[in-house]
Amino acid sequence: MERTAIYPGSFDPVTNGHLDIIERGLQLFDRIIVTILENPAKNSLFTVEKRTELLRESLKNLNGNLEIASYSGLLVDYAVKRNAQAILRGMRAVSDFEYEFQMALMNRKLNRDIQTVFLMTGLRWIFTSSSIIKEAVQFGGDIKSMVPPAVYRELMKKYNLKK
Repeated sequence: MERTAIYPGSFDPVTNGHLDIIERGLQLFDRIIVTILENPAKNSLFTVEKRTELLRESLKNLNGNLEIASYSGLLVDYAVKRNAQAILRGMRAVSDFEYEFQMALMNRKLNRDIQTVFLMTGLRWIFTSSSIIKEAVQFGGDIKSMVPPAVYRELMKKYNLKK
């Protein structure tokens, strides 16, 4: 049986920390469906289409069975629909733990057959998040080493900054 995981997130934008989790997740799972969770209440920097494009470009050099998708609704329902056995989540620091633990418990309550697998983000990326990167670049911070090249180009364009 193929071991499939859903790796959900806003990916607004995708960071090298996300890529780290995906790359290591491919060592555990036969297939990963990187899923952009659509949240109309959230004010996103990039559209779902642009985030899909950036993910596709950022993942092109990774070897493995990867798919990019988007979804709006209960994650466990989507996992069942996609025949996934697990939800893959990255954790950066203790501050992530409480929220992620609550979500994992709720998902477990909703569907006991879907497991949540946590991977600690590599130390190199432990401080990075999409929110922090957006804030830093907005004020001219150098984020080039924290995001894939395609994301860097789009952020520079979005904020009218020179490379």
